[in-house]
Amino acid sequence: MLQSALAVTAPPQANLNFSAHDFPKNKIAACAPPSPFLPLLHRCRSTSEVYQVHGAIIKSGEGHDRFLLFQLLRRCSSLHSIDYASRIFESVKQPDVYHWTALIAGIVAGDFPLDAVLLYSQMMGESIAPDAVLISYVLKACGSQMALEEGKQIHGQVLKLSFGFERAVLMRLIGLYGGCGEFADAKKVFDEMPDRDAVAGTVLISCYSDRGLIDEALGVFCGVPERDTVCWTSMIDGLVRNGREMAAVNLFREMQRENVQPNEITIVCLLSACARLGALQLGKWVDSYLGKYGIRRNTFVCSTLIDMYCKCGSVEEAMKVFDGMPRRDVISYNSMIAGLAVHGKSLEAVQLYRKMIRLGFKPTHITFVAVLNACSHGGLVDLGFEMFESMEKVHGLLPEVEHYGCMVDLLGRVGRLQDAFDMIQEMRVEPDHVIWGALLGACRIHGNLALAKKIGQILISSEKADSGTFVLLANSYSSFGKWEDAARMRAILRERGMQKEPGCSSIEIDNELHEFLLGDIKHPQRKEIYEKLEEMTVLVKKEGYSPAKSEVLQDVQDQEKQWALAIHSERLAICFGLISTKPGKTIRVMKNLRVCGDCHSMIKLIAKVTGRKIVVRDRNRFHHFEDGSCSCGDYW
Repeated sequence: MLQSALAVTAPPQANLNFSAHDFPKNKIAACAPPSPFLPLLHRCRSTSEVYQVHGAIIKSGEGHDRFLLFQLLRRCSSLHSIDYASRIFESVKQPDVYHWTALIAGIVAGDFPLDAVLLYSQMMGESIAPDAVLISYVLKACGSQMALEEGKQIHGQVLKLSFGFERAVLMRLIGLYGGCGEFADAKKVFDEMPDRDAVAGTVLISCYSDRGLIDEALGVFCGVPERDTVCWTSMIDGLVRNGREMAAVNLFREMQRENVQPNEITIVCLLSACARLGALQLGKWVDSYLGKYGIRRNTFVCSTLIDMYCKCGSVEEAMKVFDGMPRRDVISYNSMIAGLAVHGKSLEAVQLYRKMIRLGFKPTHITFVAVLNACSHGGLVDLGFEMFESMEKVHGLLPEVEHYGCMVDLLGRVGRLQDAFDMIQEMRVEPDHVIWGALLGACRIHGNLALAKKIGQILISSEKADSGTFVLLANSYSSFGKWEDAARMRAILRERGMQKEPGCSSIEIDNELHEFLLGDIKHPQRKEIYEKLEEMTVLVKKEGYSPAKSEVLQDVQDQEKQWALAIHSERLAICFGLISTKPGKTIRVMKNLRVCGDCHSMIKLIAKVTGRKIVVRDRNRFHHFEDGSCSCGDYW
């Protein structure tokens, strides 16, 4: 193997302290008259085809032609056939920088990019001067493997060889330093560039965004004089990935005002922002721009559209997109199956999965997460085990922690808590806090305090407990009136500097998102909202509603418990929707936490007395409330 060969011929720590006068002039490959073999090489699409052409070259007597050997190296490298490229390279007498570059380029694109640095060191030892193209490849290898020290050595050589103004080299240096978190050095290289264009800015913006330094990324973005589509898209993507979805939407609007044409990636980033926000109207607005900007509805865009519509509460619109696709792939099927699952359409999700298999698509790990989630949301235990077992037996896929998590959730929902615990104990992969948390939540729902305590001890002793773990434990103790134990869990939460995630609900009205917290009094229409809430409370009580005070997990008086339930964020968002939209219009609310049982009961009755359809997305799934019932069948 090349890796082991390089380990012998190159030093373990590359010494790259050279200067320009240490090297003789390169023997540049002569540009011979066009060979009839060149078109054949360019048409090669596999290593076996290269073998045939190479054999013909040798038979013709041109087997030592330096230019043909260079072209052979390039073709092998582009096909990732590094072993064969290495053998060709060894047949070159006194290879020049172009031969070395062709081989190193292939290695950089392969599985062991740092071998390129070792090979580069070997080349330097043979006194062959590098050029800017070769150095940019080696810096790319350093950047891909976060090899900061090696990269710094090469940077020193860049300065000695007067390549400090070569744009390709500087771009790689920015990527290297930024990728390794050395932003002072990355910014210094960027600031010293003679031409800080959109491409250079995009590299630095991406590095900042990857590390969560979104304000710094915005600073670079604002300083780029002529921003192109890629630069705008990189900034929008960074905002979305760092939880600044509305800022991403606003930046897209500014992009429109600047008359910069978006591309498919721009639209996909925006649709992802809409999906996270649960902003259906905004998503439809973005969807409308596909035709305006001539952006094709390919499988990538359509899969993102399906995901957006599903996460924004309109599985019907998602299905329209899916049915209208001229060609589908496994990603589009995965998106649609996952969407059906989260909307409680479990059997439809399983049927679509089976159709996908009949059509010859090979399922992925993501496919099985989607279909197992469908079984979990529908309480389809036998079907869930059938799907789970088919992963390895039929499709050769080993279950991962997410698949075990789906099965634990499925067993926990139906009350088979001990079976779920046993499955975790027998897993072939290490269980994470998410799996234990799912079972912990099931223990609270089904009233198994003993098992909840046992799980809590496992999590705390293994240092796997996060803030959600302590909240779940505290809530479990509170459900059984164990107020001292609950207080102890909350005290640990505070001691460890953890914070409970506050409940928050949002509703989209006229393309504007309105957010509400528990007992929120900041909204400008708070007076009308609370008046509507009081009106709804009176009406639903006439329908038989009685507050489930057990849902209040604090040791307070009954009257205080009723008030604490009445001001949950989703109720405030729904009441705002009732006063802000026309009668009969569907109300869609997005909540960051699991909807409580009391709110679930009340919303069913609000839907009944108002004649509205109310769609609520919580942390686990969608609830479609209509005429006094919910699509989840009170199972969530």
